[in-house]
Amino acid sequence: MKKTVSNILFITLALVAFLVISIPGTCSAEPKGNLIIFHAGSLSVPFEAMEKAFEAKYPGVDVLREAAGSQQCARKITDVKKPCDIMASADYKVIDKLLIPDYASMNIRFATNQLVLCYTDTSTFASEVSADNWYEILQKKGVVWGHSDPNLDPCGYRSLMVLKLAETYYKIPGLYDKLIANRPQENVRPKSVELISLLQTGNMDYAWEYLSVAVQHGLKYLILPDQINLGNYQYDDLYEKAVVKVTGKEPGTFMDIKGQSVTYGVTLIKDAPNREAAIAFLLYLLDPQGGLKVLKDMGQPPFIPARVPSEGMMTSLPGELKGLVEVKN
Repeated sequence: MKKTVSNILFITLALVAFLVISIPGTCSAEPKGNLIIFHAGSLSVPFEAMEKAFEAKYPGVDVLREAAGSQQCARKITDVKKPCDIMASADYKVIDKLLIPDYASMNIRFATNQLVLCYTDTSTFASEVSADNWYEILQKKGVVWGHSDPNLDPCGYRSLMVLKLAETYYKIPGLYDKLIANRPQENVRPKSVELISLLQTGNMDYAWEYLSVAVQHGLKYLILPDQINLGNYQYDDLYEKAVVKVTGKEPGTFMDIKGQSVTYGVTLIKDAPNREAAIAFLLYLLDPQGGLKVLKDMGQPPFIPARVPSEGMMTSLPGELKGLVEVKN
């Protein structure tokens, strides 16, 4: 009798194991292969740390990252047709304007930031510059300052927005034009992180960067009033008065970008070559104890939980991600 019961138990367990293996999705293998991520240059340091942590967790995955200005990242997908699994933008609106709906269906907002004016001990007038007189310093002859290309990098058009907002905040008519007049075109670089080496080598005195980038690279920086630094969503009504024209989705076209508090977005590309690994990385990125903690530790405030703007977009998310995201405008 005992032998019969034992046989029945063995057969039952074997049948259960067979069913578990047979049902799709109940026993998926770990992700493997190349994972291609295009991301904003300002995310280079935290994403390097995330790459190492993710590859340690999934040794079969090789994360291949390409850093560039966010618009440039998007155009690699739309114009050059380069394969890509995930794109992370310093401005979530780049994803909305250039990738959705043809190349992506989701846009998860996962972090914020603010603009600061960076410099070093060797910068001209380094001992005098302050949050009260920076705009006077940047107008002085011989002072070399710059920003990234507004057509390629959100930090570029955000730098121009700060200057426009400063004209209103300090009540100095024509301030924007005076500042730009002292910034030759050669001081405009494709992405904001390229300016760091110019600062560190003494070839540039001041550069506009994100706070997180300044912290990560040990730069000196000025924190500007919330009314102009694009870091406080409570001033979005004020920020949107600063409008910058940049190149559009099609060659020869242009679009106006209104100021808004700095918000980073990430998306899964529709024809991602390695969707399984991409979803696994997004799970790590959006984890408060994973990628979001890396951002926080490196000076960039994350949204916990991450956000999507509508229930419709929530339904379009892969099921695995929904527990890490909330609907919030």
